[in-house]
Amino acid sequence: MKNLKKLVLLHSNDMHGDFLAENVDDKLVGGVSLLSGYVSKVRQEEPNTLYCIAGDMFRGSVIDQEFQGLSTIEIMNMISPDIVTLGNHETDYGVAHLLFLEKCAKFPIVNANLYISTNHAHLFQPYKVLEVDGMKILFIGILTEEVMAQTKNDGMVGTFVSVEDAAKEVERICNAHNAIDIDFTVLLTHIGWKEDQKLAAALDPACGVDVIIGGHSHTFIEEPAKVNDILIVQAGTGTDQIGRFDIMVDTDNNCVDSWKWQAIPINEQTCPYDHDLEKLLDMYKHKTDEKYGRVITRFKRRLEHVERKRETELGSVFADAMKESLGVDIYLLGSGSIRSDWMGPIVMLGDLAEGFPYDDASYMVKVTGAQLKKMLRHMMRDEVWEGVHSEFYQLSEGLHVVYDRASHEYKEFTFEGAEVTDEQMFTVGLQNFHYKNFKDIFDISLDEVSANMKPRVICTSCRSVLEEYLSEHQHLDHQNGERLIVL
Repeated sequence: MKNLKKLVLLHSNDMHGDFLAENVDDKLVGGVSLLSGYVSKVRQEEPNTLYCIAGDMFRGSVIDQEFQGLSTIEIMNMISPDIVTLGNHETDYGVAHLLFLEKCAKFPIVNANLYISTNHAHLFQPYKVLEVDGMKILFIGILTEEVMAQTKNDGMVGTFVSVEDAAKEVERICNAHNAIDIDFTVLLTHIGWKEDQKLAAALDPACGVDVIIGGHSHTFIEEPAKVNDILIVQAGTGTDQIGRFDIMVDTDNNCVDSWKWQAIPINEQTCPYDHDLEKLLDMYKHKTDEKYGRVITRFKRRLEHVERKRETELGSVFADAMKESLGVDIYLLGSGSIRSDWMGPIVMLGDLAEGFPYDDASYMVKVTGAQLKKMLRHMMRDEVWEGVHSEFYQLSEGLHVVYDRASHEYKEFTFEGAEVTDEQMFTVGLQNFHYKNFKDIFDISLDEVSANMKPRVICTSCRSVLEEYLSEHQHLDHQNGERLIVL
């Protein structure tokens, strides 16, 4: 007769400071007060419950930004997750600041790959064994370099390069714990839905990994994927839903006997309210409202940014603002810098701060027409359209590009109405992150473009440039289809 025990795994990912409930059809949806209420409710109903977060608690709200993640840690302390792993945005305020935040956290944070380059000492616990009803459950936290471009600026921090490297580290940790009777093994990852499946396929079944709880790609699923007998899940993004696994664990054979998974909507119908957490949230909201609760501009209408890999209304307006304010020929604004699907018509300072959270510097480089064409061709390479995580750019006014994906050729490439020649020179504005990762993003070395002109900083705060420009320009608008056309 099998020795079976029930385990409930609740999981979130990519919450991105989505703390406040929204009013949808006169009903409250999402927010951490209702989320906390649901987690508490399940913990009372099911004693063998663990709540996991698969990265990117930070970024996305002024409450998180204003207090540089400390507010997020305080809020999460009240929800009290049992285990958390890091996402790429946990390093946005710097690795040193992240280590400070970890000291403020009253929950364990696991990450197996970030280490100090000089001696390979881990920055965080690589794994954690939690005991529930006599079961020993091993959690391992995983990131790869592909989603950790921010750490490349810090020569003291190293990380895994590939999924294959991650698989080797997982196998090493699992082998080291064979002497302990581990009943269940969970990978908490932040590498994306497709990469999770690659990781599962690369693992030796003898490692005993049962479940991968992932994040990063903001994937909403209807049912788990199953690769190499490993169940893989993700819970979209934000706090409008939470993933729930009800698993019967075979503790004799240390494996899943049976399971049920569902995405639970977070709303007034399914979740009780956590009033204590709401009081803390109100305190932070009051402080940020005083600073960010003022109107800076009014657009003609609501401007959208619903898809990163195309020209967008909001992206074009922002790119134009940067170009005009900084006096460059072309501004390439990172599509991922804009975190809102839409903005306006009334734009508050808080809308701008949440929609454009990366307040970094801008650099000016000089490129030839040939280099510019190569840069944009790399941006639109085949694998980008197949779903690989990559940087994409909003083009400022004056540049007009028609690109044929089938032939990989430009049908048109003009600047201010004239065909761009290979010998022409252009000054191009870029945000700090994109400048620092120039080779990876554009497939051209900085040395190559530095030969044209020494790059230099042209502003220290992109957001302040946008705030000033929007304040001085009312009723802005943009119609898509003028700048970047992909056939």
